[in-house]
Amino acid sequence: MSFHDSLTGMVCLAVRSADFSLLIPRSLPLGALSFSLAWLPAWILVAGAVLFWLCFRWIPNDRIGVVEKWWSLAGSVTEGRIIAPAAEAGYQADILRGGLHFGWWRWQYAIHTAPLVSIPEGKIGYVFARDGKPLPPSQTLARVIDCNNFQDARGFLGLKAPADATTGRIAGQKGRQRAILREGVYAINPALFTVISENAVFALKIVQTRAEQESLGRWLAELRAASGFEPVVVGKGTAVAAIPDHDSAVVAAETPADSLAIVTVHDGPSLAPGEIIAPTVGGDLADADYHNNYQDPEAFLRAGGRRGRQHMPLTDGTYFVNRWFATVEMIPKTVVPIGSVGVVVSYIGRTGNDISGATFRHGERVAEGERGVWERALGPGKYAFNTYSGNVVLVPTTNFVLHWVTGRSESHRYDESLKSIDLVTKDAYEPSLPLSVVVHIDYQRAPSVIQRFGDVQRLITQTLDPMLSAYFRDIAHKKTMLELLHDRDLIQAEARQELHAKFHEFDIECVDVLIGKPETGKDSGKIETLLDQLRERQLSVEQLETFERKRVASEKMRLLAEAQAQATMQTQLTNARVEAQIAEQQGEADLFRARKSAEQMVVMAEAELSRSRLQAEQRVLLAEADSKQKELEGRGEGQKVMQIGLSEAAIQLKKISSYGDPRLYALTLVADSLSASAQPLVPQRLFISGGGDGKGDQASGQGMLGLLVNLLVAEKSGLGGIGIDEADPLKRFADRMSEQVLETMAASGGEGTRPVDQPAAE
Repeated sequence: MSFHDSLTGMVCLAVRSADFSLLIPRSLPLGALSFSLAWLPAWILVAGAVLFWLCFRWIPNDRIGVVEKWWSLAGSVTEGRIIAPAAEAGYQADILRGGLHFGWWRWQYAIHTAPLVSIPEGKIGYVFARDGKPLPPSQTLARVIDCNNFQDARGFLGLKAPADATTGRIAGQKGRQRAILREGVYAINPALFTVISENAVFALKIVQTRAEQESLGRWLAELRAASGFEPVVVGKGTAVAAIPDHDSAVVAAETPADSLAIVTVHDGPSLAPGEIIAPTVGGDLADADYHNNYQDPEAFLRAGGRRGRQHMPLTDGTYFVNRWFATVEMIPKTVVPIGSVGVVVSYIGRTGNDISGATFRHGERVAEGERGVWERALGPGKYAFNTYSGNVVLVPTTNFVLHWVTGRSESHRYDESLKSIDLVTKDAYEPSLPLSVVVHIDYQRAPSVIQRFGDVQRLITQTLDPMLSAYFRDIAHKKTMLELLHDRDLIQAEARQELHAKFHEFDIECVDVLIGKPETGKDSGKIETLLDQLRERQLSVEQLETFERKRVASEKMRLLAEAQAQATMQTQLTNARVEAQIAEQQGEADLFRARKSAEQMVVMAEAELSRSRLQAEQRVLLAEADSKQKELEGRGEGQKVMQIGLSEAAIQLKKISSYGDPRLYALTLVADSLSASAQPLVPQRLFISGGGDGKGDQASGQGMLGLLVNLLVAEKSGLGGIGIDEADPLKRFADRMSEQVLETMAASGGEGTRPVDQPAAE
């Protein structure tokens, strides 16, 4: 909007408006004052211009306006305040943003313009409050207030009601603030706050004293020196760890992503007496007072955080930490190489219980997290270990060699102070004995070794060195120089056994002992003279051996000549030897064939004899079998005939018995025969002669028919017949014959024909 348009609006407002409330300071849009001025006289334009100058203020959009009230009916600000809390005279809490503002009368208000606070990307801004409640003696930085990143001055000073009605008004504190500004542009009242960035200090110059300017300059230099305007980036290049690897020397170099940050807090309650490191608080994400790695100072203090060096370090990442609240120190991560363990000596934690046992009198070993030497060592790996809260002592667990040799040392440097052992022999020689010992430390006994000796270097220099020196000096006192040279292998074997037992008492293991050649100084030639004598003695022995070998060589030459002579006749000798061998082989072959033929004949004769014997036995068996068969057949046939006869006789007897009189049975047979005869039974003519009256004559005269009639009459009348008892002898005879047959059959092995329940005949 042009100046002409502004002046036109001002004049119209002055002429046509009767609302005096427009005189109250406020901000008006410039477009609302556009009116036509064509009809106004020039003097009115001049008056309007003066009035516009007195009542309107113009603030560029890239700046802010700090309002200073020169006078007020409410009086001035109270003692100790800089910002007027209400209508008092002084610097006001509210600021003017870019644009045209009405009502800020020049006879009552002074407007001081200042640039907007700009924090570059990825940088941090620090704030100093010039007004607020004073800090208590134990507090270093002012607490964090919800004031829209210091853009709400009234909210910071507690001049307006909080959003949460349950909480009272909380006023900010003057001084350096715990809260920081991240990248961005902020409209902050420079009369109340001074903002320090990497490139500029945003403050209202007219209100600063020389002492305040000097303090701001000092703070700026300190923050720049500590890289306080940049976030803490953990994991970029840093020096390697100061813990040496026992297999290689320490080399200072930049190694990426191997650092951690140790934090030192400068605000909050002090540490308890006897403590050197503040314990970890609010480090769990689930904790209500999780301070997000020291980025939330208020949460850290609510969780019970203490000022001082902190136990919890910052690991890889980027952290926006207020350097006034906490400074950081980059240290390398602790690396335990392969082949080693790290014994932890903790400086913090509660007093632990000794778990080393009652017999261990060299100190206490405690559990993890307690103060002292931890029972469990750290295995190979990389650890974010705070070296201010403890120490990690590397102990090699692989076999390593210690040289008791002057001027020689391994890369682990444990033996750099060791020298060859000075000896005095039985025959007054004074050699120096070079010695190498292979040592092994069990990883589970490493804490015990550290508790007993402090570190491996002290173990070697204060225990192993004097022990081995005394041991080999005692051996040298009992042996001559020659014995010391000749019995080296025996001394070495005994030393291995003895030192193994001695080392075991110190929780280490002696793997091997290697003894070198004894030496003397360059000025003393005693050992060399002795060695020259030994060389001459050995030379004599070698000469004797040479002469003996020459004699053997002469004998071999003689044998060679004989062999050469034999070689000239070798063909004939070979042929004769071959023919002799052939003849011998043929004789052996003939003898073998004859022996085999004789053996074959013997075998065949034995086979024929066996066959003849078997045939004879076969014939005998067949004859016996045939005879037995015929005998059994005859006996069986006889028994058959006898059984048939006996059966027929028994049947016949039964038949006769059934008739009661044998004669009746006979007549029955006769009658059967007559019935079949062609001769008439009754004669046609009967001639009777004689006429005597005797029985015999009567019977004979009656003939056969008369006889039959008489028998029938006798049977019916019970008179004149032969009784059944007359046939009993015949029956008894038949029974006796049956018993005999049965006994004969039983005696001959045959089966009896008598029933089982039939009793034997008497």
